[in-house]
Amino acid sequence: MFGNDQIALILGYGDLVQGNITIKRVYYVEGLNHNLISVGQFCDADLEVALRKSTCYIRALKENDLLTGSRGTDLYSITLQDTFSLNLIFLMAKASSSQAWLWHRHLSHLNFDTINLLSMYDIVTGLPKLKFVKDHLCASYELRKAK
Repeated sequence: MFGNDQIALILGYGDLVQGNITIKRVYYVEGLNHNLISVGQFCDADLEVALRKSTCYIRALKENDLLTGSRGTDLYSITLQDTFSLNLIFLMAKASSSQAWLWHRHLSHLNFDTINLLSMYDIVTGLPKLKFVKDHLCASYELRKAK
């Protein structure tokens, strides 16, 4: 629930992986079109968080700043694609294995690269903005290849 008493659905969650840093259970909330990460999640990943009047900094302990953000009214925002020169899809939370395979089957065994494009460009209604990773071969594919 938001400060204005509006309710929004969590469409998906997963782990955000950036190099050797993993932020667990990052939520993607309907209507916000952004991932939500709490200060506690950064701390759980052994990162240091510094909040100032108008900016925030997240850094790995004993290293340079990884992320910087700015403060709006009561919310600090970090724009990952400005901080890292990576494709946006790599900045989305990673879908759990079961989520990825459920969408693979739901989309008629569509390949994972295409599912990631559909997610990135918000083409399929209800498809969460997550990175879908193929962690094993599809059982239907293996069965078809065996014939």
